[in-house]
Amino acid sequence: MKTGFKNAAAVILMSLCLGAVTGLVLWLFLQAVGLGTTLIWETLPHSTGIRWLIVPLCMLGGCLTGLLHRRYGDYPEELDVVLGKVKRDKHYDYHPMPVMLVCALLPLIFGASVGPEAGLTGIIAALCYWIGDNLSFARENARLYSELGEAVTLGQIFHMPLFGILAVEEEPGDNTSVPALPRIYKLVLYGLSAVSSFLVISGLNHLFHTSLEGFPSFPEVTIAASDYALVLLYVPAGFLLFLLFEGAEKLARRGEEHVPVVWRETVCGLVIGLVSLAVPMVLFSGEEQMAELMESFGSFTPWMLIGICVLKLIMTAFCLRFGMKGGHFFPLIFACVCMGYGLAMLVFPDPGTHFVFAAGIVTAATLGAQMKKPLAVSVLMLICFPARMLFWIFLAAALGGRIAQLFENRKAAAEAVNVKE
Repeated sequence: MKTGFKNAAAVILMSLCLGAVTGLVLWLFLQAVGLGTTLIWETLPHSTGIRWLIVPLCMLGGCLTGLLHRRYGDYPEELDVVLGKVKRDKHYDYHPMPVMLVCALLPLIFGASVGPEAGLTGIIAALCYWIGDNLSFARENARLYSELGEAVTLGQIFHMPLFGILAVEEEPGDNTSVPALPRIYKLVLYGLSAVSSFLVISGLNHLFHTSLEGFPSFPEVTIAASDYALVLLYVPAGFLLFLLFEGAEKLARRGEEHVPVVWRETVCGLVIGLVSLAVPMVLFSGEEQMAELMESFGSFTPWMLIGICVLKLIMTAFCLRFGMKGGHFFPLIFACVCMGYGLAMLVFPDPGTHFVFAAGIVTAATLGAQMKKPLAVSVLMLICFPARMLFWIFLAAALGGRIAQLFENRKAAAEAVNVKE
């Protein structure tokens, strides 16, 4: 009895410490991104008065990233890869952790159209397994701590704690033979870790007068009968954006195979620098650009917004495949909101709050098709969309996921027939 109590107390204490460490790492990482971005994109160009200086700077950032990739490996790994390794291998290699950290920082600082979640999740997973391998009392629960760390990281990045646990747990086709902990036990531990992380981040923000900004929130909406009918337009539009993103990634992957490491990342840096001079709105992860869009969307035409959406998707796929890597959730959300705004302006002369409904349905359908986790998508989208839209967001995410699944099954069947012939 005493042994069981001690083990439970150790796991709880470790969960609290893990949450605190995760919060500290996340805060330090995002502050470093903020400082580096300010230096590269504001201080140096303004102090020299040379606007195009950003082009060679981005090339330099790409070159540095490429040199690290050639020497140590292609980091950071994408979010699905990190979660998959933890689920499948029950381990995540932590030896290149310093390299992982630098490779996760550089694309964000130099303006790549990616988010921070992939790099941070890999760093936290590596840290958790380092703890498991070096602290004997934590070894048997290393996978649990890694999943808790990943969930807390995602929850804090997206300012939506429930999304973290759903993104990690809602795995279609997860047939692991390892006995799972009772769900309520894991949820309690996750809650403790999340609270501990939140307290650390809040304390640091208060102490240093900083903040970790997320996506701005959309205003409340009035949902009318016409909105219901337009779901039939917005869900297919979201699915088409999913196909565009997948196609852009596939095309970029083919191009990547013909460009050697270092050159690949340097070319990516060159493209980022040139795009920053022409269409700066398609760079970075999308939070600040979303705020700009919400304040000044009246100055854009519908086709400009649709064009920004398409260019954002292409740029994100290009950065992911050409070495300036990171997460894709933030860029996808921003791109889909641009498409929703553009479609709403085409359908209605004066859309009113229909902008928000259109953006929400398009985004939910795209993420649902991409993730195939409608519940996680629904919770994720509460970071910026009103709770009143939750049913319609879930419906769009489920429909998008189902259409994508049917499309992929049909494509696989056609490929199998071609192989037989």
